[in-house]
Amino acid sequence: MSDINHTRDVYDAIADPTRRRLIRMLAEAKELPLHELTAQFDMGRTAVSKHLTILKEAGLINSRKVGRETLFSLNAAPLREVQDWISFYSQFWSMNLRRLGDLLEEEEE
Repeated sequence: MSDINHTRDVYDAIADPTRRRLIRMLAEAKELPLHELTAQFDMGRTAVSKHLTILKEAGLINSRKVGRETLFSLNAAPLREVQDWISFYSQFWSMNLRRLGDLLEEEEE
């Protein structure tokens, strides 16, 4: 975890498909209230709230109260860690596949 304020690992937070879907929804909208998020799932408000709590603990979402409503928004900064990790392995595989291609070309000659 890159930020000591985060109490949950970003990889743990994005491991669940429901949480990935919540992240996607928040990425496509500026802010969404809990009732609009809940309407997109076949689960109750409490279950969606638990997923949002996990995302918040990982620093992936922000929330703010507006009257009686809580609005949620995406904080994509922690996803940089995931992007960097994937980028490293993408380069690793590209390099190795290039080597394999070179070897196969050498054998054909």
